[in-house]
Amino acid sequence: MEIKNQTLINYFILIGFSQNLQICILLFFIIFVLYILIILGNGFLIVTVLLTPKLHTPMYYFLCNLSFLDLCCSSCSAPKLLFDLLSENRRISLIGCLIQMNISVILGATESVLLAVMAYDRYIAICSPLHYTTIMSWRLCGSITGIMWLGSFIVSTVPTMVRPLIFCRENMLNHFACEILALLEVACGDLSFYQITIVSIGFFTLFSPFVFIVVSYVCIIISILKIRSLAGRSKAFSTCASHLTVVLIYYLTFLTMYMGQSKNFLSHIKYVSLIYAVLTPILNPAIYSLRNNEVKEAFQKILTVGSITPEIS
Repeated sequence: MEIKNQTLINYFILIGFSQNLQICILLFFIIFVLYILIILGNGFLIVTVLLTPKLHTPMYYFLCNLSFLDLCCSSCSAPKLLFDLLSENRRISLIGCLIQMNISVILGATESVLLAVMAYDRYIAICSPLHYTTIMSWRLCGSITGIMWLGSFIVSTVPTMVRPLIFCRENMLNHFACEILALLEVACGDLSFYQITIVSIGFFTLFSPFVFIVVSYVCIIISILKIRSLAGRSKAFSTCASHLTVVLIYYLTFLTMYMGQSKNFLSHIKYVSLIYAVLTPILNPAIYSLRNNEVKEAFQKILTVGSITPEIS
């Protein structure tokens, strides 16, 4: 295909889920309520950790990062989706679309690595409890956070900077957001570079962290089985149950999105993306709140007292 003879596209039309006004209004109400719950749930979890000195530990520091990522992930697509549901003009500029795509990839890669870091934190806490404060120092936590965000930014943005996507055919995206797989469906030219890039990025940001998490939990389970008392085993496993549940939800969603790339599946990928954009950010704070006694106690204290004054060290 001679791209130079084609008219380049400078905007896209997001098809979304339906053109029926009644269905759109219903979807708007549902997603609006879910988005408010995402803001309240994750925001309240972050505030609770910040205002509760007892929760000033690496585990809850990374949990705050997870809640922040969930807020960003949903805010990357939900506001635009809500606007489009009540609008006849579902247009988004090419630059805006590429920015949204890159942000979503960065956030997804960062969250995957963060879940691996949280697994390592639980591994140290259970398998080497006496050395936990020494190993998981605040300096190390800060360094991990910086490397995590910078690394995700580099691996997610460099490919599109080195070889920008070109669009010269169709400007209709069968999606509610500018998701990378949906954009590749309408891109021009040889796309083998991007297909290889997706596999490579997926290996470093999805597969490798997943293997690390599995290995960490194998070591954790072995360590827990060595505990003689049933109460001790239960307490040790309870500290990992919330994180393990979040990991399963996250990877089941992402593996469904990026492993099933058949033509028939790609037409339905927007529904899987909606789970990651709206449902997962609600489940994460709920899981950590309901299964963690320390967080529940802090919640109750804030609700009953109204505020908590941080200790001055």
